[in-house]
Amino acid sequence: MHKILIIEDEMKIARFTELELVHEGYEVAIAADGREGLEKALSWQPDLIVLDLMLPGLSGIEVCRRVRMESEVPILMLTAKDDVSDKVMGLDMGADDYMTKPFAIEELLARIRAALKRRQRGEPKRMGDRYAVGDLQLDTRAYTVTYRGEEIALTKKEFDLLAYLMAHVGEVVTRDTLLDKVWGYAYAGDTNIVDVYVRYLRTKVDERVGVKYVHTVRGVGYMVKDEKRG
Repeated sequence: MHKILIIEDEMKIARFTELELVHEGYEVAIAADGREGLEKALSWQPDLIVLDLMLPGLSGIEVCRRVRMESEVPILMLTAKDDVSDKVMGLDMGADDYMTKPFAIEELLARIRAALKRRQRGEPKRMGDRYAVGDLQLDTRAYTVTYRGEEIALTKKEFDLLAYLMAHVGEVVTRDTLLDKVWGYAYAGDTNIVDVYVRYLRTKVDERVGVKYVHTVRGVGYMVKDEKRG
């Protein structure tokens, strides 16, 4: 029986979600604020966390950050906000998925099932080990990106996106594929978040080093191409 922790201060939402999850055969615990949620996340060791962004005590962002320092447990964030910047913040702190309120319980259940299946299969969050495209190098073990020996600082999601593109150098990767493989969405969702992160990569990598690595294939997706290959 999988254990799911709900960290949510709106008790109507928490109880309704609990009932649906119990009906589906999950063992469920509820925490009504950030501090209680963090304590349960670390002590109860759930298989998945449903985490509200706006919480008393500690914010959902801070809970996510602290949990991620100790565990790779899947985290699905819930929030009433539907703004790209909020999604970016949650994903940067290590959240695996993101839903806005109000949500359909069927969708939540589907995303939970997908996240648990990925964890059971042991799918890595990062691909491979080391990649080199021209003078750009990425090491998934050291979690570093360097250009001609100089390190480039990236957030977690920026790193994972670049790692996936570099693992498929010369291949066009669709936005839906990136959303699924990097963010772990159960199905094609808001691909705008992919575009946002590609812009971040271009600013932090391409513009900084003066080489265009991340290319847009109009109407399809993105690809990383070795500048030495043209």
